[in-house]
Amino acid sequence: MLRPRVLPRRQRPRVILTTDHVPHASDAFDHKERHDSAMSERIHVHPLNPQPRQIERAAALLRAGNLGLCPTDAGYALVWRMDARQAEENAVRLRALDTKHPFTVLCTSLTAASRLGRLDDQTFRALRRLCPGPYTFILPAAAELPRRFKQAKRRAVGVRIPDHPVTMALLEAIGEPLLTTTLSLPGHEDLSSHEAETFADRLPWGVGFLLDCGDCEPGPTSVIDCTEAEPSIVRVGYRPLALD
Repeated sequence: MLRPRVLPRRQRPRVILTTDHVPHASDAFDHKERHDSAMSERIHVHPLNPQPRQIERAAALLRAGNLGLCPTDAGYALVWRMDARQAEENAVRLRALDTKHPFTVLCTSLTAASRLGRLDDQTFRALRRLCPGPYTFILPAAAELPRRFKQAKRRAVGVRIPDHPVTMALLEAIGEPLLTTTLSLPGHEDLSSHEAETFADRLPWGVGFLLDCGDCEPGPTSVIDCTEAEPSIVRVGYRPLALD
């Protein structure tokens, strides 16, 4: 694992607020205008004991509306605030997704998850047993789900409570759940979403920062559908899973 490097205090975050053109995923790393307009920032952080100053720097970039790359317990993932529409558009374009794609929500606790999705007793017990961890739970959307959410008009929402010190520190610093999607870009199968060095020096255009803690677990997450009477496994991830 790479040894974290603390950046000089004088080096301030560079903010990418607007984009005139976001390339398709196939040419996301080859867009020459990216380095001429604004450089993505690489923020080194300790994987187990993330430095508060570095975490706050990443949180400030998120507050400014940037799209970021953050380590999780299932690979590096794109993250952005719920109301950061430009960041979300960048994520959609980079991953070649449909504009109605339902993104997962990262949150810190069962209490936070219950504000987003409805938890019956059986679902609550499953989340309490498995969380935090590399699991995505599809929950019936709660009535108080924020309208600014893309998922506000949906009947279900994907929720995740990650088991990674850096992710949790960032969520606590920002003080709100974050939208997320995996770093999986069409046409770039050589990209390893859990090995930072494979993409750290060529971040996709439209990504404002990389929170770099070295390598992390590979993923993917397991996906558990809790919208019916009995929870069911939609996808088995890299960590063994049993609902019994």
